[in-house]
Amino acid sequence: MDRDLTDYFLYALAVVLVFFILGTGAAAYAGMIDTEQVVAGEQLNQERERVKALLDRQDVAKQMQILGVAPGDARGRIDAMTDREVRLLASRLEMLPAAGASFSNNEIIIIVILLVIALAIAL
Repeated sequence: MDRDLTDYFLYALAVVLVFFILGTGAAAYAGMIDTEQVVAGEQLNQERERVKALLDRQDVAKQMQILGVAPGDARGRIDAMTDREVRLLASRLEMLPAAGASFSNNEIIIIVILLVIALAIAL
């Protein structure tokens, strides 16, 4: 009689384990990643880094301190910007004339600072 009870217990345990294993099996979902998505993500990272690199310039940092904006705060604001805002700011930087043909460096710095502040306020 003890043997029958042990066999029944082992059988029931095996059934429970089989259902547990089948019920908890995780399915793997894979999909193709579009090249354009990868390129767009990389371009966004480059644009964000280009805007941050502008903050590393001594003249920009000096002007920001004059205006009362800490460089660390500006970096935080850039990190908090949406993808659309970063693209907008980067495209505006690209539209500026090279070598300050129309604007002086101070004017460019003020424009960038005002854009960062305006976008931060909009958040």
